[in-house]
Amino acid sequence: MRIVLAEDSTLLREGLVRLLAEEGHEVVAAVGDGAALVEAVAADQPDVCVVDVRMPPTHTDEGLRAALEIRERWPGIGVLVLSQYVEKRYATQLITSDAGAVGYLLKDRVGQVGEFLDALERVGAGNAAFDPEVVRQLLARTTHTDPLSRLTSREVDVLGQMAQGCTNDTIAASLHISRSAVEKHVNSIFDKLDLPRSTGYSRRVLAVLRYLGT
Repeated sequence: MRIVLAEDSTLLREGLVRLLAEEGHEVVAAVGDGAALVEAVAADQPDVCVVDVRMPPTHTDEGLRAALEIRERWPGIGVLVLSQYVEKRYATQLITSDAGAVGYLLKDRVGQVGEFLDALERVGAGNAAFDPEVVRQLLARTTHTDPLSRLTSREVDVLGQMAQGCTNDTIAASLHISRSAVEKHVNSIFDKLDLPRSTGYSRRVLAVLRYLGT
């Protein structure tokens, strides 16, 4: 994949550049602030952007705001956000801005190289990759409210995995159940959440959005 990397820590940025190159990816630009990130994306049109949240000049949310701009201007480009914390307002906007090619990982996951690379591959393939802790924090205020209260504990587990961007096969392996059982749980979730069967809408995406409280 062709990747633009935005990280203000020179040490971490150079380490990620080396890691990505060793894995066969091409880092077409490595920058240290949000404005430079948007410029690099406009110039290089990468497959995926890997974006830190806190960058100059204020070190608050420049990275997330740049990521949202990229999602709006170039929706076909994947965005994988790395953060030391969950910025709930912008994170929810990012996650709900499109059905796929987006991820949000806490920086602890970067140290777990396999998980980071797996998330990058999923985003590059047009899928979603959300850190379980990010999902937990975004959903904390909604998990005990209707209509989610209609779901069984197993269905909540399945929906939580869906919110992380997992496929049915991945959910089956993670929860140690069969794929057919996952499909039955997913269909039950759709029914309990009263999601329409209308063409033009993904009930899977609608279920995740309902779970996010949006």
